[in-house]
Amino acid sequence: MRSLKWLGGTAAVLLSLLGGNHTLAQEKVETKKAVKARLETQKEGGPYREAARSLFGARVFEQAAISPDGKKVAWVEPVIKKNGMPTGDTVIYAADSEGKGSAKRISAGTGDAIFAEGSVAWSPDSQKIAFISDESKKGQLQLYVINAAGGPARKLTQLKGFLATPGWSPDGKSIAFLFTENATRAAGPLAAETPETGEIKDAFFEQRLAMVDAGGGETRQISPTDMYVYEYDWSPDGKRFAVTAAHGNGDNNWYIAELYTLEAAGGEMKTIFKPPLQIANPAWSPDGKQIAFIAGLMSDEGATGNDIFTVSTSGGEARNITPGIKASPSWLAWAPGGKRILFAAYAGGDSSIATVESATGRVENLWRAGESISSGNIFGYVLSVAADGKTVAVVRHSFSTPPEIWAGPIGDWKQITKRNAALKLAWGEAKSIEWKSDGYDVQGWLLYPRDFDPAKKYPIVITVHGGPAWIARSHWPDALRDFATGLSGMGYFVLYPNPRGSFGQGESFVRANVKDFGYGDFRDILAGLDAAARVAPIDTNRAGITGWSYGGYMTMWAVTQTNRFKAAMAGAGLADLLSYYGENKIDQWMIPYFGKSVYDNPEVYAKSSPIQFIKNAKTPTLILVGDSDGECPTPQSYEFWHALKTLGVETQFVVYPHEGHMFVDPAHQRDVLERTMRWFDTHLK
Repeated sequence: MRSLKWLGGTAAVLLSLLGGNHTLAQEKVETKKAVKARLETQKEGGPYREAARSLFGARVFEQAAISPDGKKVAWVEPVIKKNGMPTGDTVIYAADSEGKGSAKRISAGTGDAIFAEGSVAWSPDSQKIAFISDESKKGQLQLYVINAAGGPARKLTQLKGFLATPGWSPDGKSIAFLFTENATRAAGPLAAETPETGEIKDAFFEQRLAMVDAGGGETRQISPTDMYVYEYDWSPDGKRFAVTAAHGNGDNNWYIAELYTLEAAGGEMKTIFKPPLQIANPAWSPDGKQIAFIAGLMSDEGATGNDIFTVSTSGGEARNITPGIKASPSWLAWAPGGKRILFAAYAGGDSSIATVESATGRVENLWRAGESISSGNIFGYVLSVAADGKTVAVVRHSFSTPPEIWAGPIGDWKQITKRNAALKLAWGEAKSIEWKSDGYDVQGWLLYPRDFDPAKKYPIVITVHGGPAWIARSHWPDALRDFATGLSGMGYFVLYPNPRGSFGQGESFVRANVKDFGYGDFRDILAGLDAAARVAPIDTNRAGITGWSYGGYMTMWAVTQTNRFKAAMAGAGLADLLSYYGENKIDQWMIPYFGKSVYDNPEVYAKSSPIQFIKNAKTPTLILVGDSDGECPTPQSYEFWHALKTLGVETQFVVYPHEGHMFVDPAHQRDVLERTMRWFDTHLK
């Protein structure tokens, strides 16, 4: 049910940490070579291959970072093979933010050697760049510093474990970063879980805040050993940090994290605020007196949304400065002077950037559009802003425009890269549509078939986003997270609904599915199907549904509640919320949504469990999952498949080896795409 927490590593590092050769497990073991051969010889593969080229060929930038003086922008992009598949490595480039001149590569190595490099951080004087690279040992990241003007990189660390999120001190003398010592895998539960044998204990690694002098020296881990640190921000004087952290299991306890301050010299952490729900994005005010943050109901670490709060650095009551806002702020930073906060938000189905006065709560909108923006984090708006608070670097993309780096004053950006200029659309036009459901205003994106003919009627597939606290936006699809878009190129409408529980319409809308999974939110989705049919020539007798995570759950729920769908694909779904509570690695997320644990109130979990209604199922259902998924474990999918098979419902079940909740092997991502399209083609055409 979570979203990707990408902390500066790359697919290559993830694969190295996960280990093993990745072959596809299905009815029989099928090698990568066999998968490739099957795809190349598939007679109806033309439309699929064209969609795959657009999905896999796009450079989905990991990061865009603008220098504090606003004159330079650096970015991280993947290395793509000639066949359009990513290699898993990444490279860093830097260029003039005005778009003048050519880009220069930044690397810890020499010549044309390629590594896994990223997590760019500019020094306060804009003269140096800190970054993370595995140049010295494949699979092991280290921290480096290089002069922005050129010259060799200097390695600052010699560590064993996982490094992420470097950040310079205000005086430029030190660099902080997050460090998980001796980690066996990437941080966060999206990565494949390490197999457990023998006596099972609640074992975990602690992600601590570490620091090293920018000129080199010993690394100092400054946060306590019994705390897992998620995010941090330097105080203006460089003497303290604001951090979000929790005791115990870091993957699970993000949901109960608190706001602390920590001396840069180390020592005990001081509690500043204990939120009733989730907390993210701490930011220290320029005068050092306040800390701003985002708090509210969030189902996934890294997928931030809800209201903006401020609290005194000495502690006390936090103040909500955006109460009732009809949007979901997702990132913030203090503007110069400390009177206003710059923030990005999900607004309806759009992206927006605005400011809010910290004293009065007055909001001023600066920019809004039906597209996606970020600094590279594909699951959230994490802008990179210069010291003037006005100049930013962003990755912009939409259903009609592939990702590129842009920089400049907000809303007046100049395009810096043209890496995806040769890509062509393999899908149709996208339109934002709205409908009413139980008194709620609901929004979604309707993707038209490619080569649309208004005289024809077309099948439709609904794809439900993960979360549930997340949002479908206009975006350039990629194979990592959007396996349904290719259907548009094969003659389908595709609907991306944002039912209650989604970001975009304020906190009350996000909380509207609490203790109500599968009921009001599902009614919103069905109403969206009817709304789409009112505005477009859709054959509702040829409707399908799909999704991953919460979307996989909603797919399992849908086929047990209605026969309106003629085909379904459930990715990493949840069949039985009662057993799921004891199987998953992040049960803390469930308490805010269900009120109590499953042991205290099993009824509320049972009423929203698809398996309780399994005898209603008649829809042919494809089920996909990774064998090491700690968020939506494999047994949930197995249980649903077993029930469908026993009841004589057409079904197919594929388990992918060495994959967690978010697949990292491109061959597996490609198979999910191809297999999903073939499944719907078989049953809806």
